[in-house]
Amino acid sequence: MLIAASFYASLMPAKSLPNVGVSDKFEHTFAYAFLALWFAGLYPRSRYVVIGGALFVMGVSIEIAQGAMHLGRQADYKDVIANTLGILVGLALAALWLGGWAERIDGWARGREAPKSPK
Repeated sequence: MLIAASFYASLMPAKSLPNVGVSDKFEHTFAYAFLALWFAGLYPRSRYVVIGGALFVMGVSIEIAQGAMHLGRQADYKDVIANTLGILVGLALAALWLGGWAERIDGWARGREAPKSPK
């Protein structure tokens, strides 16, 4: 659902976009950091490169689609840079401690101790 929502929000007509009062590049960085952290919480550390690569390809694909659709959106290489920065931040935070969050939450919910670090 997060991926579908990301595509929808990224490809909806420009006039339909809400103004959230922050830089477009900050929005890109935050969104991709969130996505990277989300998936790093669900998959082991050995999959982080795949997660990063898939999110990068998704971001580039969205920019290409924005450039082709003529609905007030345009492709911007700076968005790809912001997306990439977000992916790197998200995966760095995951590598430091936040990765494997889903397994820790499951452990807490079941009343048992989860592993100390992501696999």
